[in-house]
Amino acid sequence: MTDELSKQEQEILDGTVWNQFCDTLKMAGNVVMGPNTPGDVMNRMEGFRYLSRITRAALQTFVEHNDPLAPVLQRVVHETAKMGADHPDNYYQNAAISGEYEYRIRGNRGTVHYLGFFTQKGNYGQGRGMPPTGYLEASELEIDDDGNFEVILSTEEKPGNWLPMEPDTGTLIVRQTRLDRDNEKIAELEIERIGGDGKPSPFNPVKCAEGLTMSAGLVAGAAMLFANWAEGFKKHTNKLPRFDQNVSNMAGGVPDIAYYHSYWKLAPDEALVIEAMPPECEHWNFQLNNYWMESLDYRYYPIHVNKHTAKYRPDGSVQVVVAAENKGFDNWIDTVGHEEGTMCWRWVRANAHPEPQTRVVKLSEL
Repeated sequence: MTDELSKQEQEILDGTVWNQFCDTLKMAGNVVMGPNTPGDVMNRMEGFRYLSRITRAALQTFVEHNDPLAPVLQRVVHETAKMGADHPDNYYQNAAISGEYEYRIRGNRGTVHYLGFFTQKGNYGQGRGMPPTGYLEASELEIDDDGNFEVILSTEEKPGNWLPMEPDTGTLIVRQTRLDRDNEKIAELEIERIGGDGKPSPFNPVKCAEGLTMSAGLVAGAAMLFANWAEGFKKHTNKLPRFDQNVSNMAGGVPDIAYYHSYWKLAPDEALVIEAMPPECEHWNFQLNNYWMESLDYRYYPIHVNKHTAKYRPDGSVQVVVAAENKGFDNWIDTVGHEEGTMCWRWVRANAHPEPQTRVVKLSEL
């Protein structure tokens, strides 16, 4: 019988699939141990925790819910699983889909400030980028008086609410942005394959093995990608130049968002002062991340500020102060025990894209 097995089946039987999964995860540890990464205990352990978090997210995505015949809208990036400067104001959801089929999303709009649906090619687990194949925002939706709506996902244009796909579309991403986290209600959503019975495919050992391989690929690929980004940001430490939009789009970013990614590094007695005049825009935010491009713990610490939560000066400008200590600053960003990391400013659907101005000063001067 062994001669009749496929290569994938043989690798399942002899344990190769599992060994390669473990070896790839071990190799991802080399990213954390890289010669240019911070070598202190906290940053290193945060790096290992980061690998464990994205391993959990990857397994959830590619082993548990990777069936485009029965997609599941799930939260993979959230409060304790982060990557790529995850937006603290966002409620992310994603699902495995395929351009071979058509899908229907049913939902209720809720009161969340922003709701957007995006289809992307491939996924991080395949070791390539995730260029967009279509997007649809709530402002374009036909919604009934009770806030209910339906969206059709397909490669051929449909009447009503239509979210485009392409033949090689593989991922649906939903972004919901809350400016007022305490009072805005998240949209309630569910997805189904048109013509399907809702049941997942029967267990397929080869597909599951492929899921393990993709999971390990995501861990290694994402860790390497964003560590390389962080290293590149060091060239303009404590400044906020605009990030290349094409690079962002290829990594799954939103075309309507201008990103200002960078690196920050401060002594305990220093502060980073950021000055900006917000343009007319739908939304803006600033956030502090660790070296691994994980947002710091926004559940318990003030590590981000947005259009709604910011305190403005009389002329409409904002001053944000990043420091280890709060001396009564209007928009204080807590470093939460860190002395370096990455950071991000976003203008969302803005009519202009001014670069935030920065300076490093002694805390005693403020």
